[in-house]
Amino acid sequence: MDFIGKEVATEILPFIRVYKDGSVERLAGSPVVPPSDSDPETGVSSKDIIISQNPPISARIYLPKHLGDQYQHPKVPILVYFHGGGFCFESAFSFVETKLMNCLACSANSVVISIEYRLAPEHPLPIAYEDCWAALQWVVSHANADDDSNKEPWISTYVDFDRVYIGGDSAGANLAHNILMRAGSEDLNNSIKIKGAFLTHPYFWGSNPVGSETRDVERRKKLATYTIWQLVYPEAPGGVDNSMVNPVVLGAPSLAGLGCPRLLVSVAGKDLLRDRGIMYYNAVKESGWKGEVELVDVDGEDHAFHILIHDSENAKKLIQRLASFIV
Repeated sequence: MDFIGKEVATEILPFIRVYKDGSVERLAGSPVVPPSDSDPETGVSSKDIIISQNPPISARIYLPKHLGDQYQHPKVPILVYFHGGGFCFESAFSFVETKLMNCLACSANSVVISIEYRLAPEHPLPIAYEDCWAALQWVVSHANADDDSNKEPWISTYVDFDRVYIGGDSAGANLAHNILMRAGSEDLNNSIKIKGAFLTHPYFWGSNPVGSETRDVERRKKLATYTIWQLVYPEAPGGVDNSMVNPVVLGAPSLAGLGCPRLLVSVAGKDLLRDRGIMYYNAVKESGWKGEVELVDVDGEDHAFHILIHDSENAKKLIQRLASFIV
């Protein structure tokens, strides 16, 4: 699309620019790449699938090497993953997400499915929350062997539905948190339970500063952590103090309602969101939640380093830690 000469309505650099005619120019995000019959590094197979035509939800699904070759199919865990990108850019089909999913599927010996939810601002929140919930419901619907409608064989053949995990990074971790809260109060199809979840560098924010965050009110309103939420969920009651982005705000639903027994929260030392992630971890511990929560704090690294600098030693260690969480 040609954006030359168009008037800008909103821009959040270096991520996104929205024009007055409603068109959107995404300035960030890695290139889209095709799936692979066999990834050269991991041997993982991948393919793109349609979850729903209406609403339009798709995904990329990953199968560990040799799993499909075995005569007696072993049942393995499944990870339902929600990508990051501020709810407004990046894709389940991008190079960096595909790289991460291949590594997780291989290291965890798990089926992995990365959800392509609809992006804001064309599809403002809470649409992404609804898409991800619908996708998770579709995945666990495969536990009913009698229902053959819209079945994906890699899920129905290989998945142990006692080992369903969810995870995400940044905005995807925010999505995972909100899915957990919903799963704590609503049943999933076939009464499936989420066994565990990991939130990597979760995107949480709020009007009151935490830890090392700036106390300057005007500066805070210029931060991307604030402006992106205003862009993607302009109708959010309470703005950045809506409980979906500020789960510890006064009046938010109790974190004791998280719908899984195991949780792993990861933060990075240089990440602006680090103190929010630690506050969330502590709030979960103090909430009365009956599960087991762990914190991984990687010193000297920035937001989403395990995706953006995926070949570094710290990235490899974190990815291995996430994979080892899936048992």
